[in-house]
Amino acid sequence: MRTDYHVHMAETGNLTIDYLRNYIEKARQEGVEELGISEHAYFFQETRSILSNPWVENRRTLDFKTYQQMFDQASEAGIPIKMGIEMDYMPGKEAEMQQFIDAHPFDYVIGSVHWIDEWGIDLAIFREEYEKRDLHEVYRQYFDRVVSLAESGLFDFVGHIDVIKVFGYRPDDKVFLREQYERAAEALAKTNTCIEISTAGLRKPVGELYPDPELLQICKEKGVGIVLCSDAHKPDHIGYCYDDAIRLARSAGYEEVHVFTKRKARVDPIR
Repeated sequence: MRTDYHVHMAETGNLTIDYLRNYIEKARQEGVEELGISEHAYFFQETRSILSNPWVENRRTLDFKTYQQMFDQASEAGIPIKMGIEMDYMPGKEAEMQQFIDAHPFDYVIGSVHWIDEWGIDLAIFREEYEKRDLHEVYRQYFDRVVSLAESGLFDFVGHIDVIKVFGYRPDDKVFLREQYERAAEALAKTNTCIEISTAGLRKPVGELYPDPELLQICKEKGVGIVLCSDAHKPDHIGYCYDDAIRLARSAGYEEVHVFTKRKARVDPIR
């Protein structure tokens, strides 16, 4: 099974059946058997109580009913597509996130950490912030949020679990890094929260898959499941470098991926 559940449409096109067909066709060409759209939750007016800052508000242009309508129309047209959402995990907003998630019939929910307070850690406009901060503290704060995300039990899998490396900034202390990986993996395992192997990092300055091979190996040892994702923001990204993702998965001992329907998971062989 080849999955691609981390896919976005709103930034490069409209949430319409016609545009969706471009994604479906590209998935077919790449041998992706399970495709899901998981738009960023911050685009929707209904999530203002969860995350609001000037960068986000400039992009908050949708009502959720528009999103739901696309999936309803796809179902009526017999188009096989899963409905997901990617939510920015915001500490202290668990009740608001739970309310939003429960209000909609998602097949799966991705939890991601993009913000440390008002700092958008993977946004190019904030890249210089890495030069101003202690990287040990940056990584500690980031993985604090990953642990809390997992412990919340709100999410089916974590998006790009080590996206904090996106611009290539990492502490030189390998023991410290392993400690962060260990505590994240332990929290994920306790709540049966999966992670994605994402090829998006290959398109970013870091030039690497997410997660780091050592982090993935630790997750495997602790029994954390995986999905395969491209974090596509346009049709051409669907299935991007999936052979690399599969090799990384198998190098850590994975032979199965998780597949989600209505928040319920099953495991299928990677192929």
